[in-house]
Parts: sequence; structure tokens; C-alpha cells
Amino acid sequence: MPFKDASECWREILSDPKENVKLLSEIEHFARVNKDTTLIVFGTSGWRGEIGLDYTFNNMMIVTEAIIAMFKEEDPAVLQALGVKDFKDIQKRGVIVGHDNRFLGPEFAMAAIGLLNREGIAAYYSGETTTPEFSAALEELGAAASINLTPSHNPARWAGYKFNPSDGGPAGPEITKVIERFANKMMADKAIIHDAPAKDYKTIDPVDLYEKYITKRKTLKLDAIKKFIAEKDVFICIDHVHGSTRGRPQRLLGENQKIKYLRLENDYLFGGIAPEPSSKNMQMVTDALRASGAALKLGVIMDPDGDRIRFTDGTTELPMNGFGALAFHFFHKYKKLNGIVAKSVATSNFVNAIAEKLDIGLEETMVGFKNFRPYMLPGAKERAIITFEESDGISGYNHTLEKDAMFGLLVAIEMMISTGKSIGAYFKDVQEEFGYFYPDRSGVEVDRALVGKPLVEKLSKIKDSLKVGSTVTFGNKTKSVKNIITLDGTKVVFDDDSWLLIRPSGTEPKVRFYIETRSEDEKDVMFKKAEEITKAAISA
Repeated sequence: MPFKDASECWREILSDPKENVKLLSEIEHFARVNKDTTLIVFGTSGWRGEIGLDYTFNNMMIVTEAIIAMFKEEDPAVLQALGVKDFKDIQKRGVIVGHDNRFLGPEFAMAAIGLLNREGIAAYYSGETTTPEFSAALEELGAAASINLTPSHNPARWAGYKFNPSDGGPAGPEITKVIERFANKMMADKAIIHDAPAKDYKTIDPVDLYEKYITKRKTLKLDAIKKFIAEKDVFICIDHVHGSTRGRPQRLLGENQKIKYLRLENDYLFGGIAPEPSSKNMQMVTDALRASGAALKLGVIMDPDGDRIRFTDGTTELPMNGFGALAFHFFHKYKKLNGIVAKSVATSNFVNAIAEKLDIGLEETMVGFKNFRPYMLPGAKERAIITFEESDGISGYNHTLEKDAMFGLLVAIEMMISTGKSIGAYFKDVQEEFGYFYPDRSGVEVDRALVGKPLVEKLSKIKDSLKVGSTVTFGNKTKSVKNIITLDGTKVVFDDDSWLLIRPSGTEPKVRFYIETRSEDEKDVMFKKAEEITKAAISA
């Protein structure tokens, strides 16, 4: 069947994933022969594109060549951000290359390794690897950087490219802006990158390196967790959604009949769903927990690259807005750790209420886990014991600078060990002490032509249409604007401490809405108001 481009082919594939999976060979053809250029933008979590359309072998190799050009330029500020001495140091220490379990992941990785080989840069191939495992591997191997080929939780047609410097954290703008500069210059010149054979690399075991890392750090207690599962009346269900987290819990915790695993099989199309840790996707976990008679229950769902996670005990579902606050309370009260908590501007104020009552510092950052780095480094003046964002990402004291789903799972099990309760009962106790908050998120898609600066400019007008002291009508209610925060997008706080945040996605053609109400029945009208404000700004 002839297709004019990869997008048309993807539409056909996803109309019936089971029947049309064979058409992925057409996508590979587009990915190899398409030499159309694209604009390279590293958003909140790397560069992403549609496989065969803008994420092609040539464009992926242009980004890799841009990274090599950055290495060879040896700009002192960039070298400092990378944590390396010079290009020779990079050649010696090497770069780790791996991927999640997306279509063409190994092929893209070998293409990147070939380019590193050509420049005499040592290469490690980690195969199917979760995002936090790259951070641990960088630490354990002393490598100079990592190339992580993943678009995180995006649907099957997407691929992605994350770059981490030697400290294992997400690359900041002082690095990504340089990569963009080199890459987009090559795009403007319509560069064609010639393949190089991937013939000199060392294969590593990312799970083994991760286990060594967390054992050394001592924040998590693997032996105590394994003993608890073996001895107590507990049931745990983990949904991997065909992602690269599969096999990890078995390696870390051992095989155990008290742990049930879902969706372990290879499936490049993720069963036709968006593979994100959403409430809808968690239904199989909830059903499994409700069928169990165990005294203590825990269920989680993880995204394909293992940096997002959502929780349930079969009765209470906890997205990160709630679980992150609970983890902060747990680390302070039960682990006796001292330090601040850091969260993004889009995250629930439940943790604010806890921090305020406990007289503990709190830092609020722009969206994107990379913004937590200053509070996670060992020498930080204000060191966080928990960092989390509402998009289901979490890390903590002495752990990776990347968000980590496995960390979240292990912390949740430790909560049951310390409290003797499932997480829902523990969460209810904390709510009764510190208050009730009802956060949620949604969004709308926009024309791809708006992505980037045009969308930012249009949405920036929102702050001009809403002023402190003005009123906004929500159904049959009217609220006054108490504060407007423009740290990242526009966050409008109302007089009852409910709020809405409107911001452009850093990686997709979408406008994201984040809200928090003080009663659950206000959510729908708050979302409608956010969409109304957004449409007015875009059409202006």
C-alpha cells in the first residue's frame, strides 16, 4: 500500500494496531530514506519527533554529530557543565548509549555509536535501559555523558533523544542550547550524515549498575523490602505497559508469587494506547488488587522509560501530586531525614501545607525535572529530601538527579513496612492532619506550526487579560484573582486558594492545563475556564 509519508502510514497502523503492525516495515523505510530536515528543540525532557517523519536516521545522526561538535569545541562553560576536562577526557571516559523498547531503538543506538566510534570516543551500549539507570550507570562507570533514545510516555509513533552530562542529571540549557545551535546549523545546510560502523563498544548491564548504585547510596533498603515481602501478608501488582521497566523488580527483589506483573511482552504499539501512567491505564492493576485478599496491597503503573509512576492500593489511587507529598512526610517522619522539599509550579499545594506546618523549607521551580538539580546535589546549601512534579516523576535524598519510577515503587513498599498500612490509609491520615486538596490536569492540542516561540507569545497575553483583584466566573460562582505567577506559563491563584495554570508543552504540540480546587465538584468548571482562556489567547 503506497503512503505519501510516515504520518499517513502511522494513521493506518494505529487505526488497527493488531492487524497493521506489519506496516512498521514501511515506517522503517521512511526513517531511512527521508532526508527532510526539522527544527531541533530540546524541551523539558529532550528532543522528540515522529518516527519516519521528523525523527529519521539522518536527523538523529545530525543531533549526535551536534553533540560531538559541542565536545570538540571545548567551550570552558560547556566543559564545566558536562563535568569533563576536555575532548580527550570525553574520548577516554566514553558515552553510554541505550534506548527504551520503542521501534528501531537498537538500530538508532548503533547509528549513534558508529558516529562516536568514528571520533575515537569510547562507547558503552546499555541496550534496553530506563532513564534513571542511565544516571546510575554514569556514576558507576565514571562516563562522560549518556545518550538515551526515548520519548518517555509519548505514543508509539514517537521517538526521542535525551542527553545527560556526567552527573547523571538532565542536561540544562547551557548544554542543550549549544546542541540546538550546532544541529540547526546542520539542518539549515541540509547536511547528510554518512553511516559509520558501530564496531567498538562495550555492552553493559544497566540493572546491575543500578542495584550497585542504590546499595551504595543507602537511601533505600532492599534487604528490608525483600524480607517484608517474604514474611508479610502483602500483594503487589506492577504494570510495565510493555516498557523497559520490565524485569527490573524481579532482578532487584527476586521472584516472588506475591508480586504480579502485567504487560511484559514486546509490543512496539503498546496495544494501541498512550503508554502513560494514567488512571484509565491503571484499571488492570486495580482489578488485580481488588481480587486479592491480602492485608496489605500496592499497585503501580510505570511508563516506557521508567521515569513516571502512579500508585493505588485498590481503593485509593495516588498520582504524584498526592504521593510526592506523602513521600516527603514519610522521609521526614519515618526516615528522619532533614532538608527541604522541591516541587514544580504545576504541582499540588498539599505539600506546601505539610511543609508549612512542619516548618520545613519548600522550593517551587519551573516545570521540568532538570530544574531540581540545584537542590539535589550533595553539596547543595538547601538540599531536598524529596523532589517531585505532578507529571508522576519523583526522586529523593542521595538518589538520581533523574526522576525514577523504581525509586517510587521501593519508597511505597517502605511506607507499608514503617506504617503497617496500605498507602491509601496512610494518605488519609496525612490528609486529616494537613488538609484536603484536589489537583488535576488536562490540555488541548494545537497546530504544530505554533509549537515553540509563537505559542509562548500567544499564551503570554493571558497575564495581561487577568489582573490581581479582577473577578472570574466559574459556572454560578465568582472568584477574585489573588495572585498571578509567571514563573512557567501563567498560574492564576484565586481567593479561596484554588488555582489554574496554563502553559505550553515543552515537547509536544499541546497546551497543558493544571488546576487545583478545594472541592472535587469544581474540577470540570475550572477546566472549562482554562480552555476558554486559552482559546481566546490563541485566536487573538
